[in-house]
Amino acid sequence: MITKSNDTDIYYTIEARERYESKVKGSRFIATVSPANSKWEAIAFIDTIKAEFFDATHNCWAYRIGFDGLEYRSSDDGEPNGSAGKPILFAIQKHDLTDIVVVVTRYFGGTKLGIGPLARAYSDSASNVLNLCTKKPVYRTITLKIFCTYEDYQTVKKIVVRDAIEFKESFQDAVEIIADIPISKSEIFTLEIQDQTSGRAGTVIFKN
Repeated sequence: MITKSNDTDIYYTIEARERYESKVKGSRFIATVSPANSKWEAIAFIDTIKAEFFDATHNCWAYRIGFDGLEYRSSDDGEPNGSAGKPILFAIQKHDLTDIVVVVTRYFGGTKLGIGPLARAYSDSASNVLNLCTKKPVYRTITLKIFCTYEDYQTVKKIVVRDAIEFKESFQDAVEIIADIPISKSEIFTLEIQDQTSGRAGTVIFKN
């Protein structure tokens, strides 16, 4: 299933590695996908697959990294130019995924496919393995520390529960809440905390 992310603070990657195998006119295609938080993780995964399938005819790949997916690269690994790496990358983009790497391994079966069918075989392999994946949302957040009195706690808690992706509370002389707030909501969140408590509660950016 293709999932489109419309929220400016959210993008999608995958939960875990998956693999899909198919045959096209005798050639064996093995598509393997993994999450990757950086290009270095992607490259390390590509090297792992190349070592696993060291005797393959080709190990073609593509990765896409970052919130906007603007860090990307692909390789045809000896296949005709544009017939493998780009179709894999386009499949990743079509599924609206990032922080991800896909390697499609090919064992040549003796029959040449032609550029069009070859590109389709790589695209289909990538799409099929991506269809197996469980999508995982990733949020762009800012971590805020919220201070409030016990009298204002319930008022503040309602706002935090509504907007925070995650939060934890500490109860001492006053209430302290550490909350991950979507970046696009952080300014309004802070203003609402102040407004609803008549300035008694406030927020600061939290740094570990």
